[in-house]
Amino acid sequence: MIPAMPATAASSHRRRGHSRKGSAKGAGPARSSASGAALRFGRLVAMGAVAVLILLAGVWGSWGAAQHVMLTKGREQGTVEVTRCGEDTCAGPYTPLSAGSTARARVEIEKSVAVRKGGTYTVVIKPGSDEVVRSGPAGVLYAWVPLGGALLLASVVVAGGLGRVRVGWALAGSGVALLTAAFLAV
Repeated sequence: MIPAMPATAASSHRRRGHSRKGSAKGAGPARSSASGAALRFGRLVAMGAVAVLILLAGVWGSWGAAQHVMLTKGREQGTVEVTRCGEDTCAGPYTPLSAGSTARARVEIEKSVAVRKGGTYTVVIKPGSDEVVRSGPAGVLYAWVPLGGALLLASVVVAGGLGRVRVGWALAGSGVALLTAAFLAV
């Protein structure tokens, strides 16, 4: 330091000199910051797409049975008494409950935890077939079980991949509630 120069002037001179040197190198950190932001954005887009895809698959998997159970207007409704069960399906006589529905000696229902031999269940007939699906509250809940599983799986992606922990917990809670309600209703 030069004795005639005050200390504050020397330090301000050093700062200016440092900023000139830093401005030439400043492009590097700005680029890495931009590329980091692009990577974060890409991760958010990819994880968001995966979460949406999982949820859409859950709705798609559920809608095959849920449409018959929830949109019952104009469909044949009745009961089935399950008399025998095979490997994949159970069967029994159909007794109509709705106007315009005809009795059938044998209809098939998917074999699952929701159907047991000897039980009588309210059902809706799938149009153009002898296949039936459970109706009523238990049927509605059971039809949406694939969505419950999708909610649980998507919660992990949302909380871990997107960093949205509260939304992840909400999805997980919804999935657990749906699956528990279906288990208790069946």
